[in-house]
Amino acid sequence: MRAWQIDDTGNPLDVMALRDLPEPRAGEGGVVIQVEATGIGFPDMLQIQGGYQVKPPLPFTPGTEVAGVITEIGEGVEGWSVGDRVAALGSNGLASHTKAHAASLLPVPEHLSSVDAAAMLVNHGTTMFALEDRADIQPGETLLVTAAAGGAGSSAVQLGKALGARVIGLAGGAAKVSMVYDLGADVALDYNEIDIVPTIREITDNRGVDVCYEAVGGDVFDQVRRCMAWDGRLLVIGFTSGRIPDVPANHILLKNYSVVGVHWGAAIARDGGAMRRGWDRLVQLTADGHLVPPVTATRPLDEAAQALDDIGNRRTTGKVVIVPSA
Repeated sequence: MRAWQIDDTGNPLDVMALRDLPEPRAGEGGVVIQVEATGIGFPDMLQIQGGYQVKPPLPFTPGTEVAGVITEIGEGVEGWSVGDRVAALGSNGLASHTKAHAASLLPVPEHLSSVDAAAMLVNHGTTMFALEDRADIQPGETLLVTAAAGGAGSSAVQLGKALGARVIGLAGGAAKVSMVYDLGADVALDYNEIDIVPTIREITDNRGVDVCYEAVGGDVFDQVRRCMAWDGRLLVIGFTSGRIPDVPANHILLKNYSVVGVHWGAAIARDGGAMRRGWDRLVQLTADGHLVPPVTATRPLDEAAQALDDIGNRRTTGKVVIVPSA
């Protein structure tokens, strides 16, 4: 089989190599999946660079969001058959075949393509956990989304609308602002054209936002925390700007808002049923027409390193999916 491997951490174009490797075997409790789609995003980029909290031993094959067809069943696996369409969250996804533990498998229904299934796993899984479990967002509340044209942000715009929120999206440049509107945002704004704090206050009649989905960190975080409404929930998703911000405790006290961590990966590791519950909820939203994963590019396996470099250098919007057979 063909698979990307990394022998040392660094920039994707410098450290990723596409190789011919032996096809994996299912082993006890596992399955082999013929990969039809692998979602990639900023966490993959950070892991390749060595800057992510999860650091697999070298060499490793990146790619944690996989969808495809089971081709081999290992000993002790029940409830799954060869030919089943599945999605899996794990590792080694940038390959023509991968091994997954049976406990990590999720069913992919007929109405959902493998590309859309792979696109939903991390971004929409994280966002559903963030908005429902961590923020308890309610219909009619106002949701502010930073980096709203990116992979995580675009999922927050879509799910925020599906959950009945009024959504304000922040993005960089006219093309990205247009995309955020296309995703369903009520208001989309260009970072480069506004002063965030007074603009958000004006839009919300000086009330502020109930929930902020914040994935940028740095200067953007410093500004949006000043936009929180009384009893607001500021969701800490990530730090794509590179700077981890500090939060003045007196500001949190005076405005009576909460700063809420969102570590979905750790949450599903602690609760074995959480992944499936969130997945079933997302699948139902796709079936009802409330959610269409914002896949903006599908690229063949041999372009994966370039695609990751594009993500790292902010040359992409929405979700990028690698299709090995393309």
